[in-house]
Amino acid sequence: MADNVYEGMFILDSNRYGHDPEAVSGQVDGTIQKLGGEILVSRLWEERRLAYPIKAHRKGTYWLTYFRLAADQLTTLKREFQINDNVLRVLFLKVDPRIVDALVTHAKTAPVGGTRVEEAPAAPAVIAGVDPAELVVPEFDEEE
Repeated sequence: MADNVYEGMFILDSNRYGHDPEAVSGQVDGTIQKLGGEILVSRLWEERRLAYPIKAHRKGTYWLTYFRLAADQLTTLKREFQINDNVLRVLFLKVDPRIVDALVTHAKTAPVGGTRVEEAPAAPAVIAGVDPAELVVPEFDEEE
């Protein structure tokens, strides 16, 4: 199977992350690498109050990861994170190959905590010279 680049957004348990950030975030990278994946970027996005409680948690630490993984391993990866107590929620998106470089560069250089709309750079699709109308938005099954 071909390797694809994926964006993974994780909501981590803020309490556990606060006590041992390296161990909790290291589990994300370690699990991906254990399945033969390559980490392109893995970083803290922000910590924030959740819109609604998830597993009795009102706060979550958002962790952003871009990684390369064989398509047939994605289901196994999802299952690994579903049974991980440090991960409250996870979402994976397959990244269009035309915008991988722009997204990875932006993730490496963006400040922690996100940016305000007025300060935000142009959309990655515009940076890469790709017409946003050409991009296909994937459909997802609702979990939990």
